[in-house]
Amino acid sequence: MIDRDLIKRALAEDLQGGEDITSVATVSGDEKVVADFISRKSGVVAGIEMARAVLEEVGLTDIVVHVQDGSSVSTGDVLMTVRGDTRAILLAERTALNFLGHLSGIATLTRTWVDAIAGTQCEVRDTRKTTPGMRLLEKYAVRMGGGTNHRMSLSDAALIKDNHIAAAGGVAEAFSKVRAKFPTSEIEIEVDTLDQLREILPLKPDLVLLDNMSPAQCAEAVSIVAGATKLEASGGISLENAKAYAVTGVNYLAIGALTHSAPVFDIGLDLRAE
Repeated sequence: MIDRDLIKRALAEDLQGGEDITSVATVSGDEKVVADFISRKSGVVAGIEMARAVLEEVGLTDIVVHVQDGSSVSTGDVLMTVRGDTRAILLAERTALNFLGHLSGIATLTRTWVDAIAGTQCEVRDTRKTTPGMRLLEKYAVRMGGGTNHRMSLSDAALIKDNHIAAAGGVAEAFSKVRAKFPTSEIEIEVDTLDQLREILPLKPDLVLLDNMSPAQCAEAVSIVAGATKLEASGGISLENAKAYAVTGVNYLAIGALTHSAPVFDIGLDLRAE
């Protein structure tokens, strides 16, 4: 996945209308070099095409991609090699690494969560807790790590949360208003208690979000629903207890940390002689 407008803005942000004064001073402008993008740790790669597009944006064309997005890599693996003008490579270096490290970090963390609930029918799902302007890329990285996406935008589907419920005057009231206004839209509704779950079930929601419930409460919710709707657990979930939630029978674990707390994946760019 590539966002060329974002790449242009990132490079412009790095130059601020000027030039790379360090490279202009230290590199003649006639030099050619080979550079490898190298993984400094083990994980899952995402953002290879973004990094490649950054290189292309500064005029580099001799680029060899060694791994594809979604691939598992180990320390020392060469992800991509570029040959060409030294100044151009140094100009592109940080922007390319920023995208590649950030997106690979999301993919790697997502894979960790997916592995934590392996053997269950539950799926790890992201949220809208994304970096402004980078939602499509970050949610793409989640998919590369084996996770699934929740809605991309507020217009994709309805998610009735506690503030909507308070404004509408109750769980059933909020649901009925959304259904009346948008009869064909998917509706997910958040409940804080099992009593609220029982109240909303006759209205046939597409999905119910179980907010801050324990694994035991989630298991009871699965029993109450008996397949009538899908269930998503959210809040209080960690890597340590993820499996306990997943085995209850809920369909999804909503994990905001996939995008808002993923550490940058360590990737370096090493110049070498041909």
